[in-house]
Amino acid sequence: MNGTKREDIKTGDYVKIVLKEDQRTGRLTDGYVKDILTKFPQHQYGIKVRLETGEVGRVKEIFKDLL
Repeated sequence: MNGTKREDIKTGDYVKIVLKEDQRTGRLTDGYVKDILTKFPQHQYGIKVRLETGEVGRVKEIFKDLL
C-alpha cells in the first residue's frame, strides 16, 4: 500500500519512508510511525511522518500485515 492518503496511516504502523537527504537515491528507511505531520488528507509524494526514532520523511510503503 502506498502512503499518499492520510486515512491509510495510523500511529504505530510499520512503514518505509524516504528521508529528505535520500530523495535523489530513493533509499528507504523503515520504522514505526510516532506522529503524522501532513495535515492534508492526501499528498502526491506521500504523507510526511515522524518515526519513533525521530527521523522525518514521506511514506512510500505501509505494512499493515506486520502488526
